[in-house]
Amino acid sequence: ILQPLGIGVRLLTGRIGEAERTRTLDELASGAAAVAVGTHALFQSKVVFDDLALVVVDEQHRFGVHQRLSLSEKGPYSDLLVMTATPIPRTLVLAQFGDMDVSRLTDKPAGRSEVETRAVPLNKVETVIERLSTALARGEKAYWVCPLVEDSDTIDLEAATSRHAALEKRLGKGRVGLIHGKTATADRERIMEDFRGGRIAVLVATTVVEVGVDVPDATIMVVEHAERFGLSQLHQLRGRVGRGAKASTCLLLYKPPLGTVAQKRLETMRATTDGFRIAEDDLKLRGEGEVLGTRQSGSANFRFADLDQHGDLLRAAVDDARLIVAMDRDLKGERGAALRALLTLFERRKAIERLRAG
Repeated sequence: ILQPLGIGVRLLTGRIGEAERTRTLDELASGAAAVAVGTHALFQSKVVFDDLALVVVDEQHRFGVHQRLSLSEKGPYSDLLVMTATPIPRTLVLAQFGDMDVSRLTDKPAGRSEVETRAVPLNKVETVIERLSTALARGEKAYWVCPLVEDSDTIDLEAATSRHAALEKRLGKGRVGLIHGKTATADRERIMEDFRGGRIAVLVATTVVEVGVDVPDATIMVVEHAERFGLSQLHQLRGRVGRGAKASTCLLLYKPPLGTVAQKRLETMRATTDGFRIAEDDLKLRGEGEVLGTRQSGSANFRFADLDQHGDLLRAAVDDARLIVAMDRDLKGERGAALRALLTLFERRKAIERLRAG
């Protein structure tokens, strides 16, 4: 997209060779390359930008506060845009505090179908496999996601390796593929290509397929032991299907009896496909985390405030804070010094820096 405009774009990942990496780092530092696209490799201290003005973090929920912060610090006054289908609880609260503006894209991309979500107890897994076999006969493709790679003696969960063997026995050898975090990169790419090309009809996997996997004609997502997954993970996994025009289904297999939190998660997944609403429910279940710290969920442990009771005071505080930052960005004036003292007393000296991490 940028090439016709004469704007230099460079790729930086862990796979790039040393010579190309050195050349890329030199061009970013000198400004010869204006845009860098990359993975965690961009966080490294050796990566220096001539004048970093904009930081875009895709799949925000996959990165920690310190990681996002280390990138934005490479340009002290850069703008930060974070993107995700499932905002983490801390991000929603930052938006409530006025420290982050929110834009919502509520329409699906053109040509995508709705996904029907059902919760099914694990004792009906044989019925699910029978229905799956019927769907495969119609030429459909399916994911089957398990929470573990190998069998565990201490946790009673179906492992991906065992499920792969069982499905291969029922559906036919060579029709079922298996990928997980321990799968070699070359093997993973080959298996994914076989899945896209239709040589494999079912892909058994762990959460490695949560992001970055696009197979438009895959129409079935089965998540085994769904009660063990978080809302954001379930929503991301469901997002692997419904990427084409065909009607799609997401089956959440759970082991009863369900706890209160697990039951609410599954109810939320069945009720909506709106990632923002799912994030709001996640906030209620997991807590908002530390607004002035790095924890992204859990109780915020406010000393005085309560978000439910003091919403009006919060809005007034946001307006006041914006005025202070506009007039004294670095908090060096008389009132700024008082605010720094308060942050020290409340053990939040890193607050201003961490807010930039999103």
